[in-house]
Amino acid sequence: MSVAALVDLGVPTNIVTQSLAALGLKGLSVSFETRQRGAFVGTGFVVSWPEFRRMEGGLLKQPEHQDHEHRQYSEIRALIDRAALDPNAKSLALDIFARIAVVEGARHGLPADKVSFHEVGAWDSIADIVGFAAAFAYLQPVSVSSTPVVIGTGQVKTAHGLLPVPAPATAGLLEGIPVVSEGRGELTTPTGAAIIAAITNSFGPSPAMTLVASGYGAGTKDFPDRPNMLRVMAGRLTGTALAPGTDAVLVMQANIDDMSGQLVAPLMDALFAAGALDVWSSPILMKKGRPAVEVSALAPAELRSAIEESFFLNSPTLGVRSATFSRTVLSRSWSEAATPWGNVRIKLSMFNGQLRGAAPEFDDCRALARKAGVPVRDVHIAATAAAHAFLVAQQRART
Repeated sequence: MSVAALVDLGVPTNIVTQSLAALGLKGLSVSFETRQRGAFVGTGFVVSWPEFRRMEGGLLKQPEHQDHEHRQYSEIRALIDRAALDPNAKSLALDIFARIAVVEGARHGLPADKVSFHEVGAWDSIADIVGFAAAFAYLQPVSVSSTPVVIGTGQVKTAHGLLPVPAPATAGLLEGIPVVSEGRGELTTPTGAAIIAAITNSFGPSPAMTLVASGYGAGTKDFPDRPNMLRVMAGRLTGTALAPGTDAVLVMQANIDDMSGQLVAPLMDALFAAGALDVWSSPILMKKGRPAVEVSALAPAELRSAIEESFFLNSPTLGVRSATFSRTVLSRSWSEAATPWGNVRIKLSMFNGQLRGAAPEFDDCRALARKAGVPVRDVHIAATAAAHAFLVAQQRART
């Protein structure tokens, strides 16, 4: 599905076929076909090898009377090493297989070089990984992001018997990666897990980008609850992506009635320095009509201790209350816009892949105004107009 999705995206088929021919595996042949899964049509990657047969329903598999084919990792590594492949494709293919070997070895108590692959060692899986590596190297993406990996539920039949989903190798390969346990059956295989672990820079919403193309790779199975499709989207980054926001945050607050108002600003500075995402203060009246200030900090949950310490060190408060809130954060990035006094950074925001906002960075406006000896208001008006023009131009480019 990964190979098919990249070809559907626009990678020439000969990039894949020539890379697989370079392996020198006699009898291995590949082709591409159109497949419908659910209500959608995508591209299918067809691999045939000696003794394969096409079963009813379009499934490709080994004859039922044969066991799973075994291949040692050292054999596969030598096969790829001696092939005349693009250097980047070869490096990626070796990396993917090495990841699987390390995880399989850990699960079976063996060094990686002693690992014998079962399902992954079959001809079609070698074609999948090498073909994908060649297509990916052809694209040369600047970065890769992914939604959390949907792993499925239930059980899967393997060479080691019936195992729970995700299979042990899949689980090992996805350690440290966000996953979603939904859907019936095995929705992420060890091969797919190794590929996504090897190429992905970040997990979460799509970065701010101008969408150029999308591709759909269709699998061989039909699932009752979803089309068996893998979608890949390619685009040109819009500016420089900012780190994604967290979905859950703490709001930490303290009521302070025995501190000079002059010390509120240093307290807020200290909270920012401790990692707070935002800090604000509000005047309040406490019991017996005492005037006071409520200081609030928005922070990731893992910074709770640091934020509490900052409150206690920089104010006389005796307690800090906190509550967890969920939030939806737009994906954001930096770009630049020109004004008569110089360039100003503009912060871009996107929702569901669509550019929604562009705003000038006020500190940049203030710095340019100070340097030019003009009112900040004049620079800000010009920067806002430039940001709006940038937003309109990007939105027109997408239509």
